[in-house]
Amino acid sequence: MTQPPPPPPHQPPQGGGFGPPQNQPPQNQPPQPPAPPAGPDLGKAPQQPGYGYPQAPATPPVPPAGPPPQQPGYGYPQAPPQPQPGYGYPGQQPGQPGQPGAYGQPAQPYGQPGQPGYGYQPGYQPTMPVQPQAAGGPGGGRKINAPVVIIVAAVVAIALIIGGGVWYAGSSGKDDGKNTASSSGGKGGTDQKGGDGGKSAGAQEKAPADPASKVLFQVPMPAVSKEDDSVVVSGSWLTDKVYAKSGIAEVVGYDPAAGTKKWSIKLEGPVCAVTHHVTDDNKTVIVHQPAMPTKAEPAHGCTQVAVLDLDAGKKVWTKTAGEGPISFDNVTISGDTVAAGSTDGGVAFDIAKGDILWSPKTTDTCYDAGYGGGEKLVAVRKCGSYDARQLNIQTIDPKSGKVLSEYKMAKGIEYAGIVSTNPLVVAADVGDSAGDGSGISDFFSIDNKTGKLLTRIGAPGDQYAASCDSITQPESCGGLAAGNGKLYIATEEHEGSGESYSQANEVVAFDLATGKQTGQRADSGDDYTITPLRMDGGNVIAYKRPPYDKGGQIVSIDGGTFKQTTLLENPATEAIRDVESSMSPEYAELIYAQGHLYMSQVYASEPSSADEKEYLAIAFGTSG
Repeated sequence: MTQPPPPPPHQPPQGGGFGPPQNQPPQNQPPQPPAPPAGPDLGKAPQQPGYGYPQAPATPPVPPAGPPPQQPGYGYPQAPPQPQPGYGYPGQQPGQPGQPGAYGQPAQPYGQPGQPGYGYQPGYQPTMPVQPQAAGGPGGGRKINAPVVIIVAAVVAIALIIGGGVWYAGSSGKDDGKNTASSSGGKGGTDQKGGDGGKSAGAQEKAPADPASKVLFQVPMPAVSKEDDSVVVSGSWLTDKVYAKSGIAEVVGYDPAAGTKKWSIKLEGPVCAVTHHVTDDNKTVIVHQPAMPTKAEPAHGCTQVAVLDLDAGKKVWTKTAGEGPISFDNVTISGDTVAAGSTDGGVAFDIAKGDILWSPKTTDTCYDAGYGGGEKLVAVRKCGSYDARQLNIQTIDPKSGKVLSEYKMAKGIEYAGIVSTNPLVVAADVGDSAGDGSGISDFFSIDNKTGKLLTRIGAPGDQYAASCDSITQPESCGGLAAGNGKLYIATEEHEGSGESYSQANEVVAFDLATGKQTGQRADSGDDYTITPLRMDGGNVIAYKRPPYDKGGQIVSIDGGTFKQTTLLENPATEAIRDVESSMSPEYAELIYAQGHLYMSQVYASEPSSADEKEYLAIAFGTSG
């Protein structure tokens, strides 16, 4: 997998600044969360402890403090590369550890969220918790807490580095493309990575008469206090009416074409966690701090869960949970349910009014660490201590919290990344074997209805460029997409066919039923790097990072033929290339829809020099 990017020039202060608490554990030594205290039982039946599932962090534990140092674009002359292993990798049988395959085999693919793609759907009414069926043997059951999880919150460190860079948003089943920069789905609650079942005819993104784009607008980087090197500004969303982007303790809505400010939602404190899922009526959810950090009190905890109406530009509600209250690590949406997770357990709210719907009981050393949303709601439930971890991957009824199905991962797996909830695909670093900090050595294709493992796909880190930041952000996976019954993954770069030591890579495909490669491959072309962003019906939308003398491209990869169609190509002028290169998929959020590409930063920082100008976001658009 791709090595995590080097930290930018400014490192966020430990324990201070606007961002979330920075007490992240050292890489490859994930923290051992304390055994969560028991909460009141709201009537859920006990469930068995899930099997472990370790996942190395997809990104360094401490978030970068600003834009990455600019590197020469692809294609810039460099030292001759060492030979790289081939991209192909034979599919594994269910439950078998991945073994490196012969080099040079045919290769095949990779979210939100490959890279960004947002969206998810609404759809239920508040109800009383229902008694779930036991999902396995003793000790694994899921119980609902009383009206509120009674837990004193620990201030949890939030790792907001986007998995693999951009919020690889999955796609919605509708795949309207409104949310395209993260680890999960499009509007309407369907996962963009899941697609609509695989028909290219379901694709909505059409090729313009002329794919050449122009800059629609740029948003200047907000000023950062000299006391703070870096501020979290994660979160960007797109609807028919607005492009919304997080700033410093605010979310601002812009006209999608002109860039004029339409509204601003002020927050009491900085953003901590976001989802790129958006409901059918264009609502989303974030977690933020209750106040601005100060020297006296550098961290307030990420306790405020807020639903935002993106079209109206207002908060629908803000809620907390627990007596502490709980400091949440992650948040998502499925149907009309908002689900937030942490080391103190999970809580689900009604998206309309903010009423607490259910809260899994954190007894028997088990707790819901996080959730994947969209068309389905999936929990990563942790049981046992760090040295004997068990993970349960549970598909849940969003309204009641009832466990519908459960897959128990092998003991010892500490973290799991949710690539897609429909189809259900989970990533993990089994035995810390990835060796590159990507958090992925294997993918697990699971049947949502039965919890049965369909297949296990080995994905050696030296061959594939996907990554997950699943320590606190289960949905944060990038460099891949899932749909059509396939998993599309970007390969690592290797020597290209051109001169001057050119580099290139591919998007390749694996069958989610058999785990075998399909033999399909979409080449980046010399000096480009191709990364899947999301599904568009049966097609894959991908970004091609350009060489130093060209602009980036958005392409559509036909799900059947793998033929590439260029949907957009950015200007090649130096000033624009400089901005675009600072927002590559490894570091930024990308959203593409209907001829428009939006690229934005996830950290705000002081410029490295007085004459340097930095941008929070940039928008491109074609004329056709």
